[in-house]
Amino acid sequence: MNTKQKPILSEKAMDYLLVISLFMSAYVISKTPAEIYLSYVPMFLLLPILIAKYGIPKLVLQVFLPIILMGFIYIELGQNTWAQFTKIAVGFFTSILFFDLIIQQYNFDLKKLFKVYMNACYIIAIIGIVQLISFHLGIRPLYNFHWILNKWGLSQGGLGIRVNSIFSEPSYVAASIAPAMFVSLYNLTSKKQYFISSRKSIAILILYFISFSSLGIFGFFTAIIFLFVKRGFITSALLAGPVLILIFTLAYNTIGEFKDRVDGTFEMFSTQNIYSYDIHGSSFVLYNNYHVAKTNFLENPLFGSGLGSQGHAFEKHSLTNQIGAVNIESNSADANSLFLRLLSETGIFGLGFFLIFLFKHYLPAKRAMSEEYWLISVGCLIIIILHLVRQGHYFYNGFPFFIWLYYYASKISKEKLNLANEK
Repeated sequence: MNTKQKPILSEKAMDYLLVISLFMSAYVISKTPAEIYLSYVPMFLLLPILIAKYGIPKLVLQVFLPIILMGFIYIELGQNTWAQFTKIAVGFFTSILFFDLIIQQYNFDLKKLFKVYMNACYIIAIIGIVQLISFHLGIRPLYNFHWILNKWGLSQGGLGIRVNSIFSEPSYVAASIAPAMFVSLYNLTSKKQYFISSRKSIAILILYFISFSSLGIFGFFTAIIFLFVKRGFITSALLAGPVLILIFTLAYNTIGEFKDRVDGTFEMFSTQNIYSYDIHGSSFVLYNNYHVAKTNFLENPLFGSGLGSQGHAFEKHSLTNQIGAVNIESNSADANSLFLRLLSETGIFGLGFFLIFLFKHYLPAKRAMSEEYWLISVGCLIIIILHLVRQGHYFYNGFPFFIWLYYYASKISKEKLNLANEK
């Protein structure tokens, strides 16, 4: 692994472009023929230069060649369209390639990359805190950012609003800053200052909670579990359960949005009543996408119906096609869950490959090169878990960046361990 690469831009310029590629998805430059976000601009600027310098890694090609082949086959079988397949395949391939080359450009310095990410999360947290304060002071331009971000919406609830800072909605706060939340939580509970100071850690945790996102609460549960796992199996078994029950009970009884979603999801899956508008809309969306993905998987179990085909499957199998059913068709293209989308579009092959990848590169604290590497690995695993549960887009908000960090944290740690054993 080469660790001595010359920079193509100044360090600060690269940092800024990386941050834009990770977080600036609430501004759409163009909507046709596909949505082009501001976050894509660094890819357009840097990718040709990075490819010229490093080439295309074999690993990226090895991952995508089977996907491309099966995509062609299912288009010919009428399970997908060229337009949808090309849009998703090109976007996903470009994003995967870009972030891998970015890590090479940073000389595989994962700690430096993660520090850039953490400091950006702190700035986003400050913007979110100012947003909430401005709402209660009635300063509209400082709490409603639609005047500058054209794919941004104000969410009611929480403490008057559910804070979403520069993200289009609160659930993206929960997903995108989940690794930063985990590290901040670890810093404060262990009295450490990895990547950022305690003051910045507090700000990030405040933003995470004032988003009042149900996905954020689930992310916090997941972070608590990993903190207990680090302390040992017996400790985690004895303490994690009661602590999680306590946190869940507090959240359920104090956060109305969370209670509604829990009740709605339980009722939707238990009664399968697709005609009642009394059930929370997001619960119906999740159930409907579950139904579509399951039906499409049963029709195409081995390889799915091809990358980008979820929208086509939704048109065929959606419960909204039934007369009198709830007419909410949100997330029709991304299945509202990466797990469901992989199941539908890539079948046993794609979903199995991804789950094996996660298991193979899981990095326990005792095998990590350093505590920072363990934090990076677990933080990235949490965001991956959140996407599997409730975020179905393959490359929105720089998701492949965290997959690569997860992979390289494991790979570099193993290489260092093997080298130490040889010596």
